[in-house]
Amino acid sequence: MSAIVSVRNLRKAYAGGFEALKSINLDIEEGEILALLGPNGAGKTTLISTICGITVPTSGTITVGGHDTQSDFRAARNLIGLVPQEVSLEPFETVMSTVSFSRGLFGKPRDDGYIERILDQLSLGDKKNNKVMTLSGGMKRRVLIAKALSHEPRVLFLDEPTAGVDVELRKDMWEVVAGLKASGVTIILTTHYIEEAEAIADRVGVISKGEILLIEDKAHLMAQMGKKQLKIELAQATATVPDALKGYELSRADDGLTLTYTYDTKGERTGITTLLNDLQKAGLQMKDIRTEQSSLEDIFVGLVKETA
Repeated sequence: MSAIVSVRNLRKAYAGGFEALKSINLDIEEGEILALLGPNGAGKTTLISTICGITVPTSGTITVGGHDTQSDFRAARNLIGLVPQEVSLEPFETVMSTVSFSRGLFGKPRDDGYIERILDQLSLGDKKNNKVMTLSGGMKRRVLIAKALSHEPRVLFLDEPTAGVDVELRKDMWEVVAGLKASGVTIILTTHYIEEAEAIADRVGVISKGEILLIEDKAHLMAQMGKKQLKIELAQATATVPDALKGYELSRADDGLTLTYTYDTKGERTGITTLLNDLQKAGLQMKDIRTEQSSLEDIFVGLVKETA
């Protein structure tokens, strides 16, 4: 796939000297879902705002669909839809007129059929004549997405799209995003929810203190960096880990009934067979064993801690 958004040596600094973005390099491939993870103040919103032309970069270049966002702003911005964090809508307008107005702002001719198709796709079709003030919080967020899609963009930025909504509604939004991808829209979302990236993203980027720590295919990232743990449930509690097992760096649960062995899935040998043999030699009787794969959250927390 080719890059529809390309960022080179992007830097954003403010008058006091604070660097919100530090030499960002990023390619976003056409048709993918890229999730940007990072703690508060990491630079996620600043990065999106700068790509969308809301914030002026201090240095560096950004192209969207081959158009430079500085020298060819209108052409670049026409390719972008942006769903901001804040829900800001005219409460007394209908859903249909709100979305149609956004289309007009981009100079697009009126097309009620297209707008109605968007509303149907977002499960808003039966609400098109309702005033915005009558909608639930989740429905209002869907209206924001409809507004962002009204001018037929090729790239959609979602800045914390499910912030403050309940788990069930969050999963509904994931289905909406998957549907948009299926229709050919490239999607970039920022999120605080690790499970959101794990559920819907093709690639995951981690940003901290204005720097991108990595951008990697989600499955490859977890396979490459993830660790597996062997949970060993004992028939009887042990007060300490026997000296004969110290080399395995086992962790013992507070109740003494579970030992945990962490191993690298990429290693030539896991050490599990010898561990189990040594457990028996040490007089520990196993009741059950199971393995667990480390999650994207474990990886994310580890990366951010390294830069703290």
